[in-house]
Amino acid sequence: MTLAIFDLDNTLIAGDSDYLWGCFVCEQGLVDSAWFAAENERFYRDYQAGNLDIQAYLRFALSPLKGRPADELAALHRRFMAEKIEPILLPRARQLVESHRELGHRLLIITATNAFITRPIAAAFDIPDLLACEGEIVDGLYTGEPAGIPSFHEGKVLRLKAWLANEQLAPASTWFYSDSHNDLPLLQGVDCPVAVDPDPTLRRHAESAGWPVISLRD
Repeated sequence: MTLAIFDLDNTLIAGDSDYLWGCFVCEQGLVDSAWFAAENERFYRDYQAGNLDIQAYLRFALSPLKGRPADELAALHRRFMAEKIEPILLPRARQLVESHRELGHRLLIITATNAFITRPIAAAFDIPDLLACEGEIVDGLYTGEPAGIPSFHEGKVLRLKAWLANEQLAPASTWFYSDSHNDLPLLQGVDCPVAVDPDPTLRRHAESAGWPVISLRD
């Protein structure tokens, strides 16, 4: 069995769903917009620089979900998908996913964005297997606290190993597609790493290592 793993943000979609959700909640008046927008920008710059405090970021990103009923959150996410995500779905990304599916490969998305935001996006690609950062849920409501090991940086490697053990899978080969230098720990651990519209740091590393560099943008 071959396992094809995909990062999500700026890989399968032409943008960052976490950052866009932050913009969306500001536009919907669900947060203190001036403060939240500034923090959203700051955390995104930290991510791009490789300096992100993932626990602090998750508490920030999960805070708009805290205490909101599931039906309210589902309605918000439908609007978010229509306004922010559908316009940045990449046809060439869908073709790439389908090419692996047609070969009989198992498909998996691993993302540092939380599962509330990303599960419907993974569903849009018809990929049921998703490893994402998780938020704590008590009595059916988000508490605003992270849960478990964040699927970020080396945490992606840990989460993948745990998932493979739980699924009782031992792939003969593994592919991983990503745009970000934050994913180097996992890229270096697979058989077929592919840099997709990479950031400058990942591009330099990919070219030095002889990895394929591709673009899924129009």
